[in-house]
Amino acid sequence: MHTKEVKKEAPKDWHKAFISAALKEKGTNLSALAEANNYSRNGLRNALYRPYPKAEKIIAKALDVEPKDIWPSRYGL
Repeated sequence: MHTKEVKKEAPKDWHKAFISAALKEKGTNLSALAEANNYSRNGLRNALYRPYPKAEKIIAKALDVEPKDIWPSRYGL
């Protein structure tokens, strides 16, 4: 009797559009978060494309999650 191996899929990073939509649902956006945190208008947008821990924390806090929940690939998950 062989048992099937169940492969667990690695969690996927949230899509950029999903992050923007989730922020909008919370009543904010990347530009407003950037301004509130003394970043340039598009400063936080960099986190959507490359690792940027400080910006990731700001975005995650606004969404009431941890950065690793949004970008598991960046946190070795």
